[in-house]
Amino acid sequence: MQKRLVIATFLGAALLTACSNNDNNKNVAENPGIYKQNGNTLHKQNEEDLYNPEKVNTRAERAKEFGYVRQVKSPIPNKDFNYKQGFTMNREKVANTISKMAVSIPKVHDASVLVTDEEVLVAYRTDEKDKKGRFNVADQVKKTAMSVVPRWFHVYVTDDPTLRQDVENISYMDARNNKKDDVIKGTVKKMLESSPQGRPLNNRENANGEVIDGTTNKAEDKEEYGERYKNGNL
Repeated sequence: MQKRLVIATFLGAALLTACSNNDNNKNVAENPGIYKQNGNTLHKQNEEDLYNPEKVNTRAERAKEFGYVRQVKSPIPNKDFNYKQGFTMNREKVANTISKMAVSIPKVHDASVLVTDEEVLVAYRTDEKDKKGRFNVADQVKKTAMSVVPRWFHVYVTDDPTLRQDVENISYMDARNNKKDDVIKGTVKKMLESSPQGRPLNNRENANGEVIDGTTNKAEDKEEYGERYKNGNL
């Protein structure tokens, strides 16, 4: 009798342990960890969901919240950070955001925006005709685009209606096209020649965000566009 009791107790403990492990495995599968998406990001909403999984926010409620993200180089010590994964973005959505912001600028009536891997090309229509007015609008459009993309991007703008089709044509290309760099460079050159680019960003960068002192990652452009680097494309 005592032997049967011991066996029954042992089997019961084993059964409880198995259930506990199954529950833990289920929780891990449903909640893979604090660092979701790329393994490096802790979102405010994720943290809230972690401690209050029953709360369900509507889209309207989320729209009222502040945006907050905590990013760590790596959640695992001595593990390299995957920059390509960390900085991947939807270029179509970025172009859409820039175009919507651009047409909200006074004197800008429509805007076509192309976003590549390191450039933003904006072709817009304005009713400003004099040099000063065109310059001020170009400066606003340029700064609007720069406020959306990462800092390493170069932004080029044009109010020349003949270049709108050039910008649109590039949109049908992709990163695998061997001619894309030459086509983009040629279009940028036309934009710089025909349209104001606004004020230089600072004493080291011209109006397009290119470094003037020769450390730009587009050194060949510095030679090609020559004096434009010295006067900020004015």
